Amino acid sequence: MGVPTAEILGDVMSGGLSAQLMQIAPILLMVVLFYFMLIRPQQKRAKEHQLMLSNLKRGDNVVLSSGVLGKIVRVEDKEVGLEIAQGVTVKVVKGMITEVRAKGEPAPANDPKS
Repeated sequence: MGVPTAEILGDVMSGGLSAQLMQIAPILLMVVLFYFMLIRPQQKRAKEHQLMLSNLKRGDNVVLSSGVLGKIVRVEDKEVGLEIAQGVTVKVVKGMITEVRAKGEPAPANDPKS
């Protein structure tokens, strides 16, 4: 340990509780700021995304994370049937849907004939 470090450490040790709190305060402040600026907003976005996925229905126009646009033709538990062109239907994982562009008309759930 170098001499300046030993002097600073000695001052902190002799300073008592107030000096220790002054050293910990910036770290605690950073933890609180990280929580309110990063963690909490991310949790809010995740909750909104989960709500959006649970409200998907047939006829909704959606955007996938890859940028593919399509219309939902079938909704299952973890997957969605998506029509990306006339007569072209693909199965995608629900979690890959990032945005609902337009709400579809109400229709019977999981009706494969449309």
